[in-house]
Amino acid sequence: MPSASSMRAKPRLAWRPQALADLLEIITYIADDNPDAAQVLKDEIEAKAAKLLDHPKLYKASTRVAGMREMVVGGNYIVLYRETPALVEVVNVVHARRRWP
Repeated sequence: MPSASSMRAKPRLAWRPQALADLLEIITYIADDNPDAAQVLKDEIEAKAAKLLDHPKLYKASTRVAGMREMVVGGNYIVLYRETPALVEVVNVVHARRRWP
């Protein structure tokens, strides 16, 4: 018989409006010089974010923003997200050299 933990519903993925705006800004900037690279980065970010539903604690807890985790993509971009049993919420997408928060 399956255990209670294995019967839990998978969380859903949600993108905050600011995260979508961040992603669009980054992709638009890259696409000005290299549309193919922009598409590859967008696909990579979206694919890694989708995998968070299976492994939401895979990435380290942020030391910069309390309650967040940081997923590094492509070496230069950080996807900030928070997770609960019901939701993985992408909050921001930032360039690693950007001063934040």
